[in-house]
This record gives sequence, structure tokens and C-alpha cells, in this order.
Amino acid sequence: MSALGAGALALGIRNGTFSAAAVVRSCLDRISRVEDAVQAWAFLDPELALAQAHAADQRRAAGTRLGALHGVPVGIKDIIDTADMPTENGTVLHAGRRPTADAAVVARLRAAGAVIMGKTVTTELATYAPGKTRNPHNPEHTPGGSSSGSAAAVAAGMVPLAVGTQTNGSVLRPASFCGVYGYKPTFGLIPRAGVLCQSPAFDQVGVLARSIDDAALLAGQLCDGGGAVMRDAASADGTPPKIAFVKTPLWDRVEADTLAAISGLIDHLGGAVAEVAMPSAAAGVWEWHRTAMEAEIAANFDAEWTQGRDRLSASLRGQIERGRAVLAFDYQRALAQIAVVNAAFDALYAQYDAILTPAVAGTAPRGLGSTGDPAFCTLWTFCGMPALTLPLLSGANGLPLGVQLVGPRLGDARVLRVARWLADAAHDA
Repeated sequence: MSALGAGALALGIRNGTFSAAAVVRSCLDRISRVEDAVQAWAFLDPELALAQAHAADQRRAAGTRLGALHGVPVGIKDIIDTADMPTENGTVLHAGRRPTADAAVVARLRAAGAVIMGKTVTTELATYAPGKTRNPHNPEHTPGGSSSGSAAAVAAGMVPLAVGTQTNGSVLRPASFCGVYGYKPTFGLIPRAGVLCQSPAFDQVGVLARSIDDAALLAGQLCDGGGAVMRDAASADGTPPKIAFVKTPLWDRVEADTLAAISGLIDHLGGAVAEVAMPSAAAGVWEWHRTAMEAEIAANFDAEWTQGRDRLSASLRGQIERGRAVLAFDYQRALAQIAVVNAAFDALYAQYDAILTPAVAGTAPRGLGSTGDPAFCTLWTFCGMPALTLPLLSGANGLPLGVQLVGPRLGDARVLRVARWLADAAHDA
């Protein structure tokens, strides 16, 4: 049962084919078998999860109107507040922290009937220093980050859905490394109240799932007006889209087997894909993103810096030190480029339905000292565009490899429609 998707589970619970309690027990059984190897959970209370499931079954028996995720287990990244569970943000400085209220996204999940299964591991304050999680496909490799536990828990079959966040590549990269679908909606569509504030110019909530439909289902419960967006996303007529393949200036970082896999996919897709140059206005994005992000990290983690800098990782201390040195003029100039770069891409989106590009340079790197390079996600995060990682490929080492599909801001339905076409076309290869 733990192998079923969220949509199938919700339908089965609604129809009485199985109970929410049975679904949660199945997930707990799976967790008991694989968690020691994967270590995806920062907090898990089986009794609390089962109590939520029993309450869901009682509501169904009473004839209560059921939400779209009634009884479906969901993992929550441990930087997202939960009133009945600790939220420790991946740092010893917040050990034992107990929020008094749910984050907005958790409240929406509860309203949709979801079972909040537990809290998934994050990197330190959702930055770069890894947590304990390992890649489910090979525990000697990183799962990516910072939504490490969310991606790994979904990939390992512990839960059908999980919520993550992204400030650079923290949903899309672990989705690629772990072989699941990662979806980052348009910036601002999902409320961030009750989510750790790292860099408000770029912080976004995203979702992880084992299918496009499940990713859309979860996002539909979280996005403002998301239900309508996701219904529009299901209206594809099967007509091949026009897809722009954009290499970006990072192309020389792409590993050989990744290059071969993506080239093979593009050849298979034929005339639906055309290589297009990145707009020149975007050339400085990586510097602008780092400047603004680190300035905001320095401001938002000032308390941690003041009270316990010796307990922060070297990488985070470096980010804060650089951020404290950013001039206000440089910070404002960096943020001003968001509108400029989006305008440059609007001309491209007038001709193409979506952009196809690598999600990462290669498969998950060996070792657990780093979560990998987020640079292939930076441009789209900077612009606030909707982006989706599709686990369509694999590397020479057999590990999963995702491709990234991107669309214009508020073009979420369009991106999801193209993603469905792309997934079907790739599987026909």
C-alpha cells in the first residue's frame, strides 16, 4: 500500500477500499524497514500519526465532507512550524523548539484532511551544511538539500508526498538526486507564514511526489487559488508543445553521462525541442542571487550569529560574514534585476511553451559532506518562475537524473501540461 500514489490513496480511503489507519500503518512499516539506512526523519511519533488517521476514519464514518487529501500521509520539512511537533530548523541552536501554531501550509494540509506524518530532515537552517539523510538509491551518496529528508522519504516509499522549501535549488536538486518529482510553483503562490525566513526575496515552498499528478494535487491544496491552477493543468489536449532547450553559461559543468542522457532525450523528442540562447540580460544572475541572498541571510540569522556563531557551520558563518559586508546599493541593485531578467524571458516565452534544461550537473555526488551544486536551479529561483524536476533519466552509475522544466511566472498550469506531455513522450522512448 505504501507504494500507491497520493491520488490513489485518497480515492481508496474515500471509497472505503482501505482505511486511513491502514495507510499510515503501511507507511510506518515501510519506515521501520528503511529509515535506519536513509535517516529521513527529524521527528516521527507513530502514535500521533495513527491518532490523526483514526480521527480521519471517524470523520469519514460520520459522513463529514472529506478534503482532497483525506487520510493521506505527508512529510513536512523541519523548518515549517507544526503546533503538535517540534520544529528545530536543522540546528542545535533551536533544539527543543516547540511552535505554538501551525504554519499556513500545515493548516491548509490539515483542512484538506492530510495526516501530518512527521518532520523531515533539513540542512542547517536550510542552507548548505548537510543533515543526517542519505540517498535511498545509494546511502554513500548525498540526497541533495536542503529538503533532504522530504525528497528521500518520498523516494524511499515512506510517504507519498512531502513539503519542502527552496531558496536556491533545495527542492529541484534533491528531487533529481533522489529520483522523484519536485515542483516549485511561481514565487508567492504558496504562503510562507510559519516557515523559517532565510531569504525572503527567494524563499519558496515546494512539493515532492512520485508523479506529476500527485505533485499537482499537493500543490493545489497549498497554493492561493491553486485548485483552479491545477484543474487548468489537467486540460492538455496532447498537442506537442514548443520547448526551448537552454544550456545557460553553466554548460561546461555538465558531466559526460548527463550530457549524453539529455542529448538522447532531446533527439527522441525531435521537432518539439529547439536549442535557444539564454537572454543576455540573465548573465549576472548567479552573482545577483548570491549578493541578495547572503545579505538577507545575514539579517535574518543575526540572532544565531550573535548568540551562537561558534555552533554554526563554517559554510554558514561564511555566508553571514559575506552578507554582512554587502552594501545597501548592491543589494537593491541585485533585486532590481529580477524584473529585468523576467522581462527578457517573456520574449522567449512568447515563442515557446516552456524551457528544458538540466536540473543538476550530474547524479548525486558520492559522499555526505556536501549536498551538491544548486547552480542549475539558481536562475529560475531568482526569477520566481515555476519549475519542475522530472526524474526521466539515469546516469552511468545507475543513479537517477532529473531534467528541469521551467515556465513564465504564473504559468504554472502551462508548465504542468508540458510536463505531462514530456513525461509521456520520454516513456515512449
